[in-house]
Amino acid sequence: MTSLHFDLPAPQLSAVRAGNTDVEGVWHFDSGKPGRNVLISALIHGNELCGAWALKGMIESGLRPENGTLTLAFCNLAAFDTFDPAHHDASRFVDQDMNRQWSDERIDAGDTAERRRAAMLRPFIQKADWVLDLHSMHEPSAPLSLTGVQPRNLELARLMRAPEHIVIDAGHKDGTRMRDYGRFGLPDTQAGDSRTLLIECGFHGDPQSRVVAQDMCVRFLEVSGIATRATLDAKLAGWRHADAPRQWALEVTGPVVARSANFRFTEPFTGLEVIAKAGTVIGDNDGEPVTTPYDDCVLVMPSTRQAREGVTVVRFARRRLLA
Repeated sequence: MTSLHFDLPAPQLSAVRAGNTDVEGVWHFDSGKPGRNVLISALIHGNELCGAWALKGMIESGLRPENGTLTLAFCNLAAFDTFDPAHHDASRFVDQDMNRQWSDERIDAGDTAERRRAAMLRPFIQKADWVLDLHSMHEPSAPLSLTGVQPRNLELARLMRAPEHIVIDAGHKDGTRMRDYGRFGLPDTQAGDSRTLLIECGFHGDPQSRVVAQDMCVRFLEVSGIATRATLDAKLAGWRHADAPRQWALEVTGPVVARSANFRFTEPFTGLEVIAKAGTVIGDNDGEPVTTPYDDCVLVMPSTRQAREGVTVVRFARRRLLA
């Protein structure tokens, strides 16, 4: 496993940490006018700093919704408090991955730091109509928008016109993500106006991940209708960047789940590689060769940095160019 340099500094959150609700790290602003309830979250993982920078910037800018409400949530502050750039993987979580705990059964158990924190955040997620969840990646890679399998979220990703790669996936074997909790995981016919995107903004320690997070926030807020483009560009000057030249839909057909921490790739894949031939060996899963299932197979977010039994180490996808 290669060592990657962490160039993105940790944001100083002391001035924004308290929030303005009865839950630490959660800010809520109400326009007093009809509109969507919009939530943007960061720090689901304590070493994923880009979203925290974006939320801090929005709070400091004085941005307020012109319609509906805006909630900004710094999620796993306990994990963030342990952050060390020299050992950043260690601050991903305290007891367990917060982004696998989003079922009422697990949250109600309240037996880990992440589940107790999820219980505090749950009311805000339940009230939200649209959610943007900001993340970053274990390896250097181009940004990804993860829509889940519901067509309404793919349409939202297209309306945002960035990033270039949109991943259509059903989640993880080892638990439900926040972006799929409750009605956000329901089919379009049952979900009303709910929309949710998870953005992987790039490598954790790359300063460009902060740039991507800021750009995604501006786009999401504009499309949500809670603030105008003119207001956003005035309050968040310099955050908006060029639209993607094209957008690819990457339809995930299945994950590769590690049998143990011994999983190894045959090459230093970082993501979005297109493997031309079916049957190409790309890894070893405790002695079992891992092969691509079809021609032109795209590798989505390959990484062994969190490899252990039951953890997804790569996903296979077919790609198509969106019109």
